[in-house]
Amino acid sequence: MSSPSLSALIWSVADLLRGDYKPADYGKVILPFTILRRLDCALAPTKADVLAEFQAQSAAGLNPDPFLRRKSGQSFFNTSPLDLPKLLGDPDNVAANLTAYIQAFSPEVRDIFERFEFHNQVDRLAKAKLLFLVAQKFAAFDLHPDAVSNSQMGSVFEELIRRFAELSNETAGEHFTPREVIRLMVNLIFIEDDAALTKPGVVRTIYDPTAGTGGMLSVAEEHLKAQNPNAQLTMFGQELNPESYAICKADMLIKGQDVRQIAFGNTLSDDGHPGRTFDYMLANPPFGVEWKKVEKEVRAEHEQKGFDGRFGPGLPRVSDGSLLFLLHMLSKMRPAAEGGCRFGIVLNGSPLFTGGAGSGESEIRRHLLESDLVEAIIALPTDMFFNTGIATYVWVLTNRKSQDRKGKVQLIDGSGFWRKMRKSLGSKRKEMGEDDIATVTRLFGAFVEAEVATVIDASGATVSRVIVEAGETAPEAPEGGKVKIAPLSRILPTSAFGYRTITVERPLKDEAGKVVVGQKGKSKDKPLPDSALRDTENVPLTEDVGAYFRREVLPHAPDAWIDEAKTRVGYEIPFNRQFYVFEPPRDLEEIDADLRAVTDRIKAMIEGLAA
Repeated sequence: MSSPSLSALIWSVADLLRGDYKPADYGKVILPFTILRRLDCALAPTKADVLAEFQAQSAAGLNPDPFLRRKSGQSFFNTSPLDLPKLLGDPDNVAANLTAYIQAFSPEVRDIFERFEFHNQVDRLAKAKLLFLVAQKFAAFDLHPDAVSNSQMGSVFEELIRRFAELSNETAGEHFTPREVIRLMVNLIFIEDDAALTKPGVVRTIYDPTAGTGGMLSVAEEHLKAQNPNAQLTMFGQELNPESYAICKADMLIKGQDVRQIAFGNTLSDDGHPGRTFDYMLANPPFGVEWKKVEKEVRAEHEQKGFDGRFGPGLPRVSDGSLLFLLHMLSKMRPAAEGGCRFGIVLNGSPLFTGGAGSGESEIRRHLLESDLVEAIIALPTDMFFNTGIATYVWVLTNRKSQDRKGKVQLIDGSGFWRKMRKSLGSKRKEMGEDDIATVTRLFGAFVEAEVATVIDASGATVSRVIVEAGETAPEAPEGGKVKIAPLSRILPTSAFGYRTITVERPLKDEAGKVVVGQKGKSKDKPLPDSALRDTENVPLTEDVGAYFRREVLPHAPDAWIDEAKTRVGYEIPFNRQFYVFEPPRDLEEIDADLRAVTDRIKAMIEGLAA
């Protein structure tokens, strides 16, 4: 059964809940029951062996835990003779037996259900006389890993969460990242490491500070296992939402990962992995979500620890904390001397340009670019995420750039690589196909400048789109048609994004038009500035300030001067400006001809109606 079909089947349980539960609360029942059935099915083949081992070790007075994990073939176990189907044999005591069954799980599984506050839902369902019916529904689902792979199960959880998020109007970007975006990000962070990752016995670490349900970690593991079945990817993460944390933890249990490496809590105020660094990282922090709740802790770390802490470069405005997650990830990079790190993070457009010179955002960009940590920024298509249609970008950062990438940043406009979905899912109307992902990955891996040539026939229809790399020749236009060329991949020096904001002063004049000069201190006998005439200019770092001032300012204001004390260095990444293509307006004769044709057609229609 496909993931959409299975998620629709599980979602059908909501029909039982309608009336007794608000739609936004369906997830409080369906998600924990789905996890319970998944764990139930995973333990079924070894159930008898585990129970026998439990009796033997308990009789011998030994701690049975390690023996039971080995017997179960999983990193968890259950010592109850019950399972979900057996609970149905005693309809009058389903609530008590279900509670006892859950308490018989190993501690890490019990914690999952505590995060869901599942005992409250059991009581509520029992009072509504729904518990037996819901348990009966889930007992009929075969969710064993042999029937439903870990990857498929992850997609099912994400589809269920998407449905609940729509019903509860969750914040945009709050939940999870589409699988094709994760695949692209995984390709990008692993691309240059294929040789190293295929060596026997390879062990690598990966971390997601906003782990959600663990989708990014799971896709990364699938990618690595496909390359090298013997490789080991040790996963670490942290998640704030209790339900998402519980799902992630359950998924990691089935995979045999150490669930202690998935921390619970707010990454910004309470780092769950202090002092630890990683080989790879992936993240999709919430878009445009304020960080006022953790402002006290974050500001204290910034002010007291500076660059010895996580937030030394600067703090963004309180209304958007996504750059704080990026700074947190910088602190988690394995040092270059120990092999280095590469990570990918999804951000909206705001971190590219928000904030002028000297602002927190600009200082963060300055630190990233002057430290030569930004490898590439890729624009994704709009309408890619389930809760928002805004423009998004994948940033790729590393502290182990290859020689040819040093001092440079690659910008790739991937916004045109998509296909329309047959059915929209919330705000998601587009998806990246495998060919689209491969194209963007290849452009990044090849580190080349490229353009896209759109071939248009005489009727104005698009015939084809051809990628033209530097040194290649664009295709010829068909007869009566044309070829439109637009930049696709650009490689720029890091200094191209820097500028100096200079303050231009004009002299203050009295009513007679005479320049007013200072009477004491540093300004004695010097013209006083007129604040009403004060202006600022942004001068690229690559240009001499004096030459710019003489060329752009003095011809218009001969008495102006620069207040050197107010000069600030800033950085911004005007992504769209790098890919803008000017299209001259059409000739007036052509426009007039079109208007005449339309007018004649309208007149003919009116005459036809009047006849």
